[in-house]
Amino acid sequence: MRWNRTAHETDLPVRLPFADRAEAGRVLAERLVPLGLDGAVVLALPRGGVPVGYEIARRLTAPDRPVPLDVLVTRKIGYPPQPELGVGAIAEGGEPVFDEDLLARVGLDHAALAPTVAAERAELERRVLAYRGGRPLPEVADRPVIVVDDGLATGGTARAALRALLGRGPGRLVLAVPVGAAETVRAMEREVGEAGEVVVLAAPWSFRAVGQWYGHFGQLADADVTGLLERAAREREAGR
Repeated sequence: MRWNRTAHETDLPVRLPFADRAEAGRVLAERLVPLGLDGAVVLALPRGGVPVGYEIARRLTAPDRPVPLDVLVTRKIGYPPQPELGVGAIAEGGEPVFDEDLLARVGLDHAALAPTVAAERAELERRVLAYRGGRPLPEVADRPVIVVDDGLATGGTARAALRALLGRGPGRLVLAVPVGAAETVRAMEREVGEAGEVVVLAAPWSFRAVGQWYGHFGQLADADVTGLLERAAREREAGR
């Protein structure tokens, strides 16, 4: 069955900037309600995707149909002389995904990035332990999976996350973000292919950074992530 559709092509415009990630999550959740995602799990990309994902899981949960919230940890692989320049990314359970065109332009190959990849794997494992303790990644086979972030700039970490999950056989794969660069949104549609869809509230062509589309876009700490995960678990157990 072909699911892929980009929500911004047919839905009404949204008001930008969003006040914060929580507001963006609440608006995005309303766009997901009609999609019939029964039995879904929400996997947020930490740190920024977790407040957005919390609101989505909360809205989609019904008394007899809880929607769990968890994280899928990803790490950017930076260009060693300029680490803020992402040349790839890695997600837990997946292999590194590189921007091959960019690597060619800067004259790097995969072997040269091996130390950087090893360091990012170590940090990824640290964060998995910090956020989930000993719990494994939730089972995703044959069920709807909603991957959430607070925005798409280059899409490197989202691409790594999607590829890692596609290998696990989800029944339906939805990438949900409040805002993303138009070119990147198109690229993500190609990534999910017929296995899913991209739901984005706004996809402007003039896009400098995710933070420009938020009134408040503060840095988050590990404690913010674990606090929201614990809160979501308590609410789910209480049956809200």
